[in-house]
Amino acid sequence: MRLRQTVSRHAVSRDSYARINPITAPIPADRQGAKRHYGVHPYFTRRPYNVVRDYILRYSRERDVVLDPFGGSGVTAIEAFLENRIGIQNDINPLANFLAASIAGLEKGRLEEYKQSLDFVQARSGELLGKAQTATGRRLAELQSKTMLPPDIPLPRSSDARSFHQLFSARQLLSLSILKSAIDEIPWDAGRAAMLLAWSASLAKLNKTFLSAEGRAESRGGSSIFSIYRYKVAKRPIELSPWKTFEERALNVIAAKAEIDKQIEVKRKTGGWFGKFDCRAKDVQELAEELNCAVDYIFTDPPYGAHISYLDLSTLWNNWLDMTPSVRTRERELIVGGELNLSEGSYVARLGESIQACMRMLRPNRWLSVVFQHWNVSYFEAILGAAADSGGELRAAVSQVGDPIWSMHKKKSNESVLAGELILTFLNSGKKSRVNRLNGFDVGDAVQAVLSNVESDNVHGEYLFNRIVVEAWHHGAIGSLDISRTEFIDLIQRNGWQYDERQHVWTRCKKSGALFPLTG
Repeated sequence: MRLRQTVSRHAVSRDSYARINPITAPIPADRQGAKRHYGVHPYFTRRPYNVVRDYILRYSRERDVVLDPFGGSGVTAIEAFLENRIGIQNDINPLANFLAASIAGLEKGRLEEYKQSLDFVQARSGELLGKAQTATGRRLAELQSKTMLPPDIPLPRSSDARSFHQLFSARQLLSLSILKSAIDEIPWDAGRAAMLLAWSASLAKLNKTFLSAEGRAESRGGSSIFSIYRYKVAKRPIELSPWKTFEERALNVIAAKAEIDKQIEVKRKTGGWFGKFDCRAKDVQELAEELNCAVDYIFTDPPYGAHISYLDLSTLWNNWLDMTPSVRTRERELIVGGELNLSEGSYVARLGESIQACMRMLRPNRWLSVVFQHWNVSYFEAILGAAADSGGELRAAVSQVGDPIWSMHKKKSNESVLAGELILTFLNSGKKSRVNRLNGFDVGDAVQAVLSNVESDNVHGEYLFNRIVVEAWHHGAIGSLDISRTEFIDLIQRNGWQYDERQHVWTRCKKSGALFPLTG
């Protein structure tokens, strides 16, 4: 993509961007409102499309360059693309870029070709799949010997299985190979790419890590990869029908294609369609060299530093699709731990460097939004400090809390787990600054002040924690904000609030209304 030429033709006053009023209130999440993101393919994290879209619409204009340097499944770049921007997806995980490019690629081809492609796969694979489901022992091994299987590579040490093939039953390996071979023969390029996306989505259910939801249909559930972030093999693995599983995903992909076609057609009829999608696989520092001062808006969700190795967990897909990342790529993953045992100190330093790289990619007076959440305040300090040192002014800090989807850990240990996220938005004013350190910032006083101004009888712990972090930053005291989860919870309780495990909120105790004392 000839990015610089495209940018140079789009001349808009710098000051007009600086005058944009920031988003200062949370946006209710619509997690299942877009077929292109929900139902097509599972992924580790995925921001609500409507929240991302509203941020893109507020902070950028049509034909602007919108980037997510930690793109994940591609929500930012895809929504920018569909809103007549140049959406740039960047991620070092091949699976992430495969998903983003495949979903954006649904704009190609005719809907009828997609339906014909599904029929083609059924015709080519139906007989062999039938044989695979009834074969046992020697016959099953004979059928398997005639198919192409991925290499049986070692799995991460935390896995229940030692090697790749042990994640599948012999019948699952054979069925997946039969389906993939049929897809490879589809004569229509767009239809073939769409069916490969559906096959990849099916992979999440056609393996031994699939955990069926209790009290529901066997097919309802998900892989342990996405819930507990490791290859946990089910105690009693369930073998779903390969064809029914694939067909369901393929129909979801076709529905997403129809949705994207409709949205593009609306654009064509109301001003023109000129959205573009670009996909890159660069380390953020390398990306900053390519896109120096060339981006109009960045909305990104960097890894939160938890011991979640996305590259390790993506092996299930990357190995099948022959896109295993290199050792150098794995060394550049922004995480703590993983098979390479990357350190927390390295993570904090590189998190700050990544924010600085983002600021270098922004044009003057453009905006950066960073989605983040963690108990470790040093992570926030790395983000806020790096932005300030690079000329970024913090203009908004919005807690996106109350989402109906909660992690497994939130359900197990409610009040001590942060489930929402904080969206920090900076203006690239070019004015480098550091907050002056002030004495006298007291966490207990700050908690009491925030709670005393809460108008309702309910408050999310995430909202409160985020307010304290931002207040500490403004007072130059974030570096000394050393408080444990237990201490934070205790402060809330001593102010007369109790945790409601059913609603996942803190509620004001119905006493006299006076605050409980913080001492004694």
